[in-house]
Amino acid sequence: MNKKSPPNPAPLVTASPGRGAEKPTITINLQNIPLLRGLDAETLRQVASVLQIRQAARGAHVLHKGGVGDALVFVLAGRLQAVDTNEEGKEVGLSFILPGDYLGELAIIDDEPRSASVIACEPSLLAFLPRKQAQTLIYHHPLVAERVLRRMAAALRKSSSYRAILGIPNAFQRVFALLQQLTVMAPGGLVVIERMPTQQEVAIMVNTSRETVSRALSLLIRKGVVEKDLRRLIVRQPQVLKDAAAGRDMIVPEIQSA
Repeated sequence: MNKKSPPNPAPLVTASPGRGAEKPTITINLQNIPLLRGLDAETLRQVASVLQIRQAARGAHVLHKGGVGDALVFVLAGRLQAVDTNEEGKEVGLSFILPGDYLGELAIIDDEPRSASVIACEPSLLAFLPRKQAQTLIYHHPLVAERVLRRMAAALRKSSSYRAILGIPNAFQRVFALLQQLTVMAPGGLVVIERMPTQQEVAIMVNTSRETVSRALSLLIRKGVVEKDLRRLIVRQPQVLKDAAAGRDMIVPEIQSA
């Protein structure tokens, strides 16, 4: 009786992105990268043969606005943030980019310069797929193309929401609205903000000062609306946070002068 051969394991990428005498070796299973999950072994081997693994220190620029789109970048660990400047030249934070996500696809697709800069918010591990191979991956694999299109649609919706937040006159309400947008439902029905951004990051995203963000968060904590839990924020009263973002509820009188 013939036994079926076991499926080919997903290609692994082994690299030493560190510097100095001791370079830690990192092994990556490409099936763990969401955009690549489910692709055939040959395609993954081709990706593995050209993928470059790099580290980014906190505060380092991963991509520069106006730069050449020479690679699709996968986030393997850490946290990044896309940033741009407004008409006054002030830095404005855009979306956060977390492990499992990727960046740089717009410049890969339309051959235009990078549309925003990307900075590492904490030490991060990244994988760079050169432009030619990234284009082949997107244009010749329907599964990848569908995933990229769905992500673009979600990004457009999120961008529209951010613009609406920036249009709110009251700084406290902008903070509340951003927090509400960052919430997710955790197992057990708990509403949380995972990997809570720093107060400075929130300030950049809603165009206000870090001190204002601190006061807004302190107010929510004092009212029992939210609770800090290590790197996440637990939203104990989601409806109150929603009402505060809209400028209606018990918090309103306390934010009129903000």
